[in-house]
Formats: sequence, C-alpha cells, structure tokens
Amino acid sequence: MNELKALESLGLTLPSPAYLVGALLFGLVGYIAYRRGRKNAQPVLTWTGVALMVYPYAVSHTGLLWAVGAGLSAWVYTQWKP
Repeated sequence: MNELKALESLGLTLPSPAYLVGALLFGLVGYIAYRRGRKNAQPVLTWTGVALMVYPYAVSHTGLLWAVGAGLSAWVYTQWKP
C-alpha cells in the first residue's frame, strides 16, 4: 500500500474501472475495424481502426474517452460496407 501512496505523491493515479472498460472496448472495436479495412482495402476504415486503438493513450479523462470512442465507433459504423 505504501507503493501506491508513493506513486500518488508523484502525481500518478490508477484509472477508473469505467476508463479501463472503455479503453478495452474501443480498442477491440478498433482492432476489428483495422482488420476489416485491411482485408477489403478500405483505408478510411483501416485508419479509423488505428485511431480507435491508439487514442486511449492520449486521453486521460473518462468522459472524453467515451465521447471520442463513441464518435469514432459511429464513424466506423457508417463506413462499414458489407
């Protein structure tokens, strides 16, 4: 427990469960979009998938993570061609 206090004194905190679930969910959606884009030669879908997998590393607020993830996932949905 002292290690956790030491990390908190340095300004490092553990992410909330909602953040972890969102990062995992949007990373999975991004991976699926990336694979589908590569398979069907759809660069928009491929790069949106990459963005979905990478952006959780740049966002630290849970609400922003969910807002950006929902927007990018909606974009994947509109670009998905059967």
